[in-house]
Amino acid sequence: MGELFARMWREIAARPSGPMAFRFYLQPTMAILAAAHDGLRDAREGRPAYFWSLFVDREHRRARLREGWRAVRNIFALAAAMDVVYQVFVLRGFRPVQAVDVAVLLAILPYLFVRGPVNRVARRLRRLRAKKKAA
Repeated sequence: MGELFARMWREIAARPSGPMAFRFYLQPTMAILAAAHDGLRDAREGRPAYFWSLFVDREHRRARLREGWRAVRNIFALAAAMDVVYQVFVLRGFRPVQAVDVAVLLAILPYLFVRGPVNRVARRLRRLRAKKKAA
C-alpha cells in the first residue's frame, strides 16, 4: 500500500515538467479568474468571505457550495479529462484517483484560496473610496 501511494505522488510530481505542462498554468489561472469574479460579486453584495462562510453560515452553506461548484465544475472536468489524456499517452494507463487529485489541485484549491481574499480586498477598497468621497 505504501508503494502505491509513493508511486502516485511521484507520478503527480512529474506532471508539471512533462508533456502537457501548460495545463498546470492554464487551469489554475482559469480558476483564479473565476474566483476573482465571484469574490468581487461577493464584495458588492456584502457577503462574507467564501471559504469562511462554508464553516460558519449553516443556513446558506448548501447554496454557497452549489454556487462555488457551478463556478469551477467545467474547469474541474477539463483538468480531470486532460489528466486522463496525459495518463493514457505518457503513463500508459488509467489512474482515476490521480485524475481527481490533479483536478482538485488545479481547479478547486486555487478557487478556494483566492475568492475570499479578493472579497476582503475589494470591500476594503470600497470603504476607502467611500471615505474619500465623503471627505
